[in-house]
Amino acid sequence: MYGLNGEQLAAITSGEFDGFAPADAALLRMADALAETPANISNELYAELRRHFSEEQLIELAAVAGYENMRARANRVFDVGSDGLCAILQHRDGAIAAQPPRA
Repeated sequence: MYGLNGEQLAAITSGEFDGFAPADAALLRMADALAETPANISNELYAELRRHFSEEQLIELAAVAGYENMRARANRVFDVGSDGLCAILQHRDGAIAAQPPRA
């Protein structure tokens, strides 16, 4: 699926990023941090990201992650469900599970 195999998808959902290239692992940690409430990036993570990406690249990456987060949250208002492209049903912490349709 989009260049990821089943093992990589399982690793992402478990939060185990060791098998990814260092730059990819840093981006995955950034995406996780930006999906939390409140969304905070630690100084340590920012330093790691800067080892791999320019400030301009990070601005664009953060904007894309923020847009996707906003879009996903807006979908909740209208009870927009999954389009079936992703087989992951739960966030690694179990906080997000498939929700039953609204009545």
